[in-house]
Amino acid sequence: MSRLYSNLKFLGHSAHLQALKDRRVVAPVHIRIKPMNHCNHDCWYCAYRVDNLQLGEDIDLRDVLPTDKMFEVVDDVIDMGVKAVTFSGGGEPLLYKPLPEVIKRLATNGIRVASLTNGSNLKGKMAEAFARYGTWIRISVDAWNDASYSAARGIAEGDFTKLLRNMRDFSAMGSPCVMGVSFIIGKDNHDHIYDACAQFKEAGANHVKLSAAVVGNSVDDNNSYHQELADTVNVEIERTQSLQDDGFALINHYHEMEDRFAKPYSFCPFLQFLTVIGADCNVYTCQDKAFNKAGLLGSIKDKSFKEFWFSEEAREKLYSLDPSKSCNHHCVTHAKNLAIIEHMSLDPDHAFFV
Repeated sequence: MSRLYSNLKFLGHSAHLQALKDRRVVAPVHIRIKPMNHCNHDCWYCAYRVDNLQLGEDIDLRDVLPTDKMFEVVDDVIDMGVKAVTFSGGGEPLLYKPLPEVIKRLATNGIRVASLTNGSNLKGKMAEAFARYGTWIRISVDAWNDASYSAARGIAEGDFTKLLRNMRDFSAMGSPCVMGVSFIIGKDNHDHIYDACAQFKEAGANHVKLSAAVVGNSVDDNNSYHQELADTVNVEIERTQSLQDDGFALINHYHEMEDRFAKPYSFCPFLQFLTVIGADCNVYTCQDKAFNKAGLLGSIKDKSFKEFWFSEEAREKLYSLDPSKSCNHHCVTHAKNLAIIEHMSLDPDHAFFV
């Protein structure tokens, strides 16, 4: 099975590495679009919903990216040569009604398309669009049965059964679109990892990525929470590995978090590989700082994304962000930044001595 996750994907984009060295701006390789902030679930660990996490503190749950602005962005993305677009939240992206047509326009113009979703609306025209045009879709889950799913998300009991049905129906379409699951581990589900993964495999998932729920704004808060679970989690992970075969993989991203909060570097190179467009018509540095003033790059409400991205305003902000001062929170791109910075620091005369 080909590897889907890696911190070394940046090595395939030499033009972006050279632009960083020259302090130029080029089109992002990948854009996350958050089309709406409404969600039909209320997950206990959602950084955009809970009060104890600092991320997303400026989010307005009523915001929806206007349809005309969305298609303007789509045309810009195609024209700029962006390679991939992922739809995510904010809210639940598959509730955004224009999305099937948006996906079609992107994909038929050579843009790879993906989505992070709770899977509740992975059906009908939405499922058909991803089955025909999508590269991957990843469903966030935190439960193993109807009761646990309802408790974790504040939704009707029976929705877990409906989710598994959506997954089976999507798998039955025979699409090349990869369907994965992101299983978020916390106190309520840490001893049911095998139970959950066995069901996801049976429902047609290509893989399950195991991740630790982020429960606080500091390393100590998170690690003390997960240290109480670690022994049981490790036993469950070892047992779950027996499910792996040529069609199903377990990807273990459950780990301590000391390397994802403090940043030993003063420049964020990943900003030119991936950027975020929010439902509020603002452009943000990353998903970890979306809907937060500290992550705001600028607005595209009254200008196109392309016009903004290649502006001097954007260039100055992209190169002035200092993660050592403003990013002392959990960061999903931290390991990638470390790899990029190490690669850029290599002495060219010595790079041949591999």
